[in-house]
Amino acid sequence: MSAVLVPTVRIQRQDFDVAAEIAGLTQGRADIGAVVTFSGLCRDEQGALSALELEHYPGMAEAEIGRIAAEATERWPLQGLTVIHRHGKIAPGDNIVLVVAASAHRQAAFEAADFLMDYLKSRAPFWKKEHRTDGSEGGWVEAKETDAQAARRWKRPPSE
Repeated sequence: MSAVLVPTVRIQRQDFDVAAEIAGLTQGRADIGAVVTFSGLCRDEQGALSALELEHYPGMAEAEIGRIAAEATERWPLQGLTVIHRHGKIAPGDNIVLVVAASAHRQAAFEAADFLMDYLKSRAPFWKKEHRTDGSEGGWVEAKETDAQAARRWKRPPSE
């Protein structure tokens, strides 16, 4: 019986190094044949956004993301999984989120990363507020219907 994979989930204010996270997950692992990463950056919204502020409930966000990451390890044969989401004020061009999925084969890594990002975009417990370049505060950003629609494709039938 193989060991149960425990995903790494971090919610942090500080930036992360994508290459270092990949190296940390794969170093010395000859069983990994594919690594898929998704790195999400803050957009400037055509020059209108000076920062995006992300808030969360400490403990709750980690638990919820940990729960969905554990579900990914049950659905796909992964050798490693890291999810990092930043909070605080983030400037355009800066990292917001990172998903690193490692597997023996590419399909599992691609699907697991896609599954996690659909969840993070639609249901992760973060609140986003826009800060505009004209000095005003934008409103709280709502999840888009297209993100919710993408996440619905992963819903398991009630029998599972």
